[in-house]
Amino acid sequence: MALATKEKLFSKDFFIAYAYLIGGCFIFALGNVLFAEPYGFAPGGTYGLSIVFHHLWGWRTEVSALSMDIPLLIVGFIFLGGKFGIKTVVCTFIIPVFMSLVHKFYGFNALLEPEITERALLEEQLLSAVFGGIVYGIGLGMIFKSRATSGGSDIIAMILHKYTHISLGTLVIIVDCTITLTTVVAFGDWRLPMYSWILIFIEGKVIDLVVEGAAVHKTLMIVSEETEKVRNLIINEINRGATIIEARGGYKGDSRQIIYTILTRREMMILRHHLKTIDPQAFVNIIDSKEILGRGFKALDA
Repeated sequence: MALATKEKLFSKDFFIAYAYLIGGCFIFALGNVLFAEPYGFAPGGTYGLSIVFHHLWGWRTEVSALSMDIPLLIVGFIFLGGKFGIKTVVCTFIIPVFMSLVHKFYGFNALLEPEITERALLEEQLLSAVFGGIVYGIGLGMIFKSRATSGGSDIIAMILHKYTHISLGTLVIIVDCTITLTTVVAFGDWRLPMYSWILIFIEGKVIDLVVEGAAVHKTLMIVSEETEKVRNLIINEINRGATIIEARGGYKGDSRQIIYTILTRREMMILRHHLKTIDPQAFVNIIDSKEILGRGFKALDA
């Protein structure tokens, strides 16, 4: 299955995709410079490893990352046939450019400059890990929303996935956690990988929010003796659609109907309030829906 998509040149989708890509790369670069690099956090990927090199030997993070990403791209094309597409190549080269610009106009200091005391340093490290995770997550979420990958260690995980058949998500975690643990070897400080894991965890949650949106919709399956009254409430009062599914009870084998509907949180609370009066014995299964596509919701081509 292809891991990247192509948009028609200069179409609306093309400009939207590349706006997400370039914006995401810039925000990712900010996360590196302002939050991760100054404290020696290594939140996975080639940039995490490059931050370790930066603190050990003074190498520029973006230069080290690019020197690793280019060979990985070549290896990826050999083993994967270029499945990640041109946008990943663009991402590989544009992030170092943005990092160099931020370094040039801002410098190398953390956004949250610590005071002299050790307590203040620990507080600033924790805040930087939290806000770094948010910034990283927004940047990577926008890159993923452009239907690209950030390259780097993702390519290693994709190659291992091809030959080991271990899930891609598991391999990404293994690769990133291995890179994070290099901070212990390099600096002998277990706090650094712990802060990095906090950053990675928050980053993952924010990526989900950016890519999939908040779970504001609820999928409901309702079994009630007052099917018609519940159906009328959903359609005429809440102004939502509903599907009636014919079913048979597993215990007694009785025929019954299941009402299937999708509501917002507010609409769900309205339904619950009225359902207490209509049928207090109704059975309701409520499921968080990450994304709803189709008529009345988000367009399929969004």
